[in-house]
Amino acid sequence: MVTRTARRVRKHFSCAVPSGNSWVPSRHDQHCLAIPPARSAHTHPEPQRVRPVLSDAQRPTIYALSTPPGKAGVAVVRVSGPDALAVWTRVVKTLKRRAPEPWKMERCHVIHPETGEQLDDGLAVFFKGPRSFTTEDVLELHLHSGRAIISSVLGALSHLPYCRPAEPGEFTRRAFQGGRLDLTQVEGLKDLIDAETEGQRRIALRAAGGTTRAQFEQLRTEIIGCLARIEALIDFGEGEDIEEGVYEEARERAGKLRNTIQSYLQDNRRGEIMRTGVRLTIFGPPNAGKSSLLNFLAQRDAAIVTPVPGTTRDILELSLDIGGIPVIVSDTAGLRKTDDPVELIGVERARNAIQAADVALCVVSCADMEHGDSVELPASVKALVTDDTFVLFNKVDLHARGDKSRFHSPRSWATSLKTGRGTTDFLAGFAKALQRKYALNDDSASIHTPLITHARHRVHLESAARFIDAFLATSAEDIVLGAEELRYAAKAVGKVSGLIDVEDVLDALFRDFCIGK
Repeated sequence: MVTRTARRVRKHFSCAVPSGNSWVPSRHDQHCLAIPPARSAHTHPEPQRVRPVLSDAQRPTIYALSTPPGKAGVAVVRVSGPDALAVWTRVVKTLKRRAPEPWKMERCHVIHPETGEQLDDGLAVFFKGPRSFTTEDVLELHLHSGRAIISSVLGALSHLPYCRPAEPGEFTRRAFQGGRLDLTQVEGLKDLIDAETEGQRRIALRAAGGTTRAQFEQLRTEIIGCLARIEALIDFGEGEDIEEGVYEEARERAGKLRNTIQSYLQDNRRGEIMRTGVRLTIFGPPNAGKSSLLNFLAQRDAAIVTPVPGTTRDILELSLDIGGIPVIVSDTAGLRKTDDPVELIGVERARNAIQAADVALCVVSCADMEHGDSVELPASVKALVTDDTFVLFNKVDLHARGDKSRFHSPRSWATSLKTGRGTTDFLAGFAKALQRKYALNDDSASIHTPLITHARHRVHLESAARFIDAFLATSAEDIVLGAEELRYAAKAVGKVSGLIDVEDVLDALFRDFCIGK
């Protein structure tokens, strides 16, 4: 009896019981559980039971501001979840007061769900799932973008017990979970929002639009095709009519796939560099014009420029757009022998920055060059200049011969940053050189657009290549082990887009083979 009563008490205190259905323990229960007897309702009425607060799992409908905060023409508040239609009923007031017609924008008053106060005069549209971004029912409120209006509408939505504020990225996460987007499209969507240059926009748009997904899915499908042939030999090789040469065909196709994956991996990390930015380091002797070049590229006084050698002591970085390519420019200390401990640290940091840079640009002064026919770089920078280093000969107006053509080459230019002479040619030529380096000089050459844009893409493709190599290293006697290697390779590629399904092997098996009588 005590055990049964204890369970009833636990149930009473852990569950919400509607008013009028409360359980009052008997005198025996009170005695057994040491519960004081209930007092008379006439003198001490039973207090109203507080409604329990719902957890986030019990509030699946989310809302958030989908446009940047601040004053603008329009602000969009998005609501997504199973109660989106109920939100429409509570906060949207149209002239006809009827159920919304999906995918049709309607003029409305946005009201407070409890007080009925009008918060704004705007537009509303209801998207019926699964034909929505999140594949759920979605309500969008198009409001006037004022701080007070946005705050009042979001506050009104918070009074609805089945709604909660969305977590960062939760709308996109639901789109992924609903199958609307794969992982590459999710990454592309974020990169598209964060894109600051034309090159970043083009690469991100391919990913967000599904082009990247299609390439990875094609690669995965071909691996599954090889695996299906091997599985057919394992399951039906004895006593069944299997075409000859299936094993050799699978190995041949796997070899081609391996070469394709290697071609994607041997891209000099162009995709990752384009997404995060090309790291350009400007280096050279003191007073060559490095800081002046940084100010010229930034079109503002970003660095201090003085005629005193050693003015720049530490690395100064700026993010710029050069020819549609995101470039993180680093201005470094002048390279020279010095006994100043502070300047010595700056010189060492400059050398490290040159080694870590994707692109290096050496700036030297024409006034310091020899007056002979040959062009010799100063000894302080000569050892750091490679075949991939770009060179800018500055202060051409101070050169004795005043002939800048002798300094010009496909990877070098002569300018005067003080007078502006040659700066237009340098900027145009340098931008084209970067575009050639990262294969962005031809809009129609989409085949040159890098496929790998995130480090995890590279990791999974490298794993797939190793598994295919392991399959090619197995013999016909170890065909079972070879099939397992191909299965791992397909899973590795599937992890890029988040599409991993073992049933694909069976689908390919029965689609591509006619087995049995």
